[in-house]
Amino acid sequence: MAFVEFLNRPIEYVKGMGPKRAAAMKKELGITTFGELLTWYPFRYVDRSKFFLISDIDNDQVYVQLKGKITGLQIAGKPGSERLTANFRDNSGRIELIWFKGVKWLKNSLLINQEYVIFAKPAYFNGQFNIPHPEMELVAELKDYVPEPLQPFYSSTEKLKSLGLDSRGIRKVMRNLIAGIEGEVRENLTKDLVCRLKLPGREEALKNIHFPEDPVQLKRAQARIKFEELFYIQLRLLKNKFYRHHNQAGFAFTRVGEYVNRFYNEYLPFTLTNAQKKVIREIRADLGSGMQMNRLLQGDVGSGKTLVALMTMLIALDNGFQACLMAPTEILANQHFQNIHKMVTGLGVEVGLLTGSTKASARKKMMARLTSGELKIIIGTHALIEDKVQFNRLGLTVIDEQHRFGVMQRARMWSKSEMAPHILVMTATPIPRTLAMTLYGDLDISVIDELPPGRKPVQTMHFSDSQRLKVIAFIRKNIHAGRQVYIVFPLINESETLDLKYLMDGYDAVLRDFPYPDYAVSMVHGQLKTAEKEYEMERFVKGQTQIMVATTVIEVGVDVPNASLMVIENAERFGLSQLHQLRGRVGRGADQSYCILMTGLKVTTEARQRIETMVRTSDGFEVAEVDLRLRGPGDLEGTRQSGVIDLKLADIVKDEKILKVARQLAEEIIQQDPLLADPANQVFSRHILELEKEQGNLSRIS
Repeated sequence: MAFVEFLNRPIEYVKGMGPKRAAAMKKELGITTFGELLTWYPFRYVDRSKFFLISDIDNDQVYVQLKGKITGLQIAGKPGSERLTANFRDNSGRIELIWFKGVKWLKNSLLINQEYVIFAKPAYFNGQFNIPHPEMELVAELKDYVPEPLQPFYSSTEKLKSLGLDSRGIRKVMRNLIAGIEGEVRENLTKDLVCRLKLPGREEALKNIHFPEDPVQLKRAQARIKFEELFYIQLRLLKNKFYRHHNQAGFAFTRVGEYVNRFYNEYLPFTLTNAQKKVIREIRADLGSGMQMNRLLQGDVGSGKTLVALMTMLIALDNGFQACLMAPTEILANQHFQNIHKMVTGLGVEVGLLTGSTKASARKKMMARLTSGELKIIIGTHALIEDKVQFNRLGLTVIDEQHRFGVMQRARMWSKSEMAPHILVMTATPIPRTLAMTLYGDLDISVIDELPPGRKPVQTMHFSDSQRLKVIAFIRKNIHAGRQVYIVFPLINESETLDLKYLMDGYDAVLRDFPYPDYAVSMVHGQLKTAEKEYEMERFVKGQTQIMVATTVIEVGVDVPNASLMVIENAERFGLSQLHQLRGRVGRGADQSYCILMTGLKVTTEARQRIETMVRTSDGFEVAEVDLRLRGPGDLEGTRQSGVIDLKLADIVKDEKILKVARQLAEEIIQQDPLLADPANQVFSRHILELEKEQGNLSRIS
């Protein structure tokens, strides 16, 4: 049987699985085939060749294996919530075994004064250790038992456990599956690569990742599978990048005409930084190449990305095309509209705004003018990808905060143009190098790493609740100096389960501490209607209110240069990326700005690391690197829906060295054979096709 056929066989045909368990595996874990089950890798390995004495048990043992006898059984508790306890002894002492499920069946099944091998995780309760729900085997039935030096443990769910597919049950099924792969595993790396990196073969690696002979073999198997995962991500990204550069034709923007020149000479709000000039040169080279541009523009909050985006749109206009900018929220779309409209006033360029709140009559007129080509620039939210929205000649799409849009949503923008429009992706979330290499490895990347002239880094300070009076005095000082203040809360209303500050109570406290008429307060949160939010925002923007009490709805899209102080309540509850985004709401004018992180007295070690990082640096890329180390790539915003990262074993932080090797080798291969047409590289082409059948082919989507 060919390996692909073997991999595609339904899991119900694995010995010990059957239709009922297979249906549960599909529903609970999304596992339907032999291949998917083979890549359900263990999360832990435990030495089952070692036995402990009961007297040896302490807090250092995650799992213990004991040999002894049950000397007594007892059922306790009320009907419906009974528990079974067993007195278990060896030569060194006694310990209590406890079961909360299957109580009656277990009481009738367990044998008194017979020797058992038990295996479990000890628990500490009421000053002593006990063992809940141990795995148990009668020594008399273990005649052929060979202790495993490294027994695999698998993640499961309550539903699967109820069907006997706990870690132990999955282990039995997996052993049956592994027994049948001899000679069925087709290699997906070249012999040259396997030899060069001294890796085990694929079949050997799969056997040893599940049932390793020893720690050395386990380490080799893990290295092989991690490399394979990272290598194919890089190979696919680089192959797609080559295709786009050489096969994905794009509109040739060869002119830099009146719009760009007049804007640069007469309307430029401030002198471009060297970083902005460099990025614009890179964009111009892309636009004039005759191939579709796919460029990621990274820049910290306030670095001037919007100005670069506008100048790129004006290049499109100079070449007879239309441009659009798509933002993930109405607040951000409105902010972009206000900024760009203000910058082009007098230039003779009309800018349209299309969001879910746009009235039907205004929408109808805008659609007609967009279709006729009269409206050249439009800014909006998801509303832009509706089928009714048709352009006359769309040449450029700017996407802000791309990770907030699904891949297929972005792809719908392609249908708006006779040829794929140029794509400029912007993000104010700095992306660590290793993550950018993996998540955006097929895009060209530009970085604005310079703040505009006159901008000062925000000073960040940490205060606990016991220092609140100092913070209130500091807020008053800033307001009396003519500045404005944000106070951000993690929740709108009180939580029954979380002991956190919440906005409604905080708003009342602010009114007490800063009484009207000396101070005016705005309040913004996600449960307000759009019109109410806009009204409150407008009051703050115009300086009619000095304090903005808000939730994280102001994380993006709020630009008030006069706001110089950000106070974040329960800062320990926010992620680093979110804290950095919130801090970016201040420091947008020439005045020194501040960010105050308020926390309770008790803060976890990880939360303390986040707070210390924020206080130490305002460099977004350094913040992002720490965030990646603390949380891992799977939890960072955007990676889950990216369609690119699908790692079962590798970790791009812990396995950075493997990632770099994988990237280097993938680059070598694509440079020499970009289409993977060489017979020696057919193994790569074949496996990429298999991956695309599983995950979909996103190579044509920006």
